Amino acid sequence: MSLEERINQDIKSAMMAKDKITLEALRAIKSAILLAKTEKGGAETLTPETELKLLQKQVKQRKESAEIYTQQNRPELAEKELLEAKAIEVYLPKMLSDEELKVEIKKIIETVGAKGPSEMGKVMGIASKTLAGKADGKAIAEIVKAVLASL
Repeated sequence: MSLEERINQDIKSAMMAKDKITLEALRAIKSAILLAKTEKGGAETLTPETELKLLQKQVKQRKESAEIYTQQNRPELAEKELLEAKAIEVYLPKMLSDEELKVEIKKIIETVGAKGPSEMGKVMGIASKTLAGKADGKAIAEIVKAVLASL
């Protein structure tokens, strides 16, 4: 079952359960899928990689909005955004823990042969592609920086 079909079925379930937060999050995903399909050069069906990027973008937007709301002392809006992000994260693959991420990054550094912080760009290029969908880009960058600094 494609992501779009799953979302459509879950929208119906959320409507029946009267779960407004999940319903809004699912409708946002559906909207993003339709936009991706209809944009110039868009394919009739989305690849799993495109779907993954689309979902990650939705989660990232919600978390950034929640951060802004928190800074502006609007906890009720921040909470709503975080709940929507959790509803979207259900469709993402399991993320790596910090320890698992560190192990993977050390393997990448060994493969690339990086010797210090000056080679962060080289490591990040490969790490970003290899760990796409398994970890947040910000977390990858922080761990790469820390591991390279300790070399």
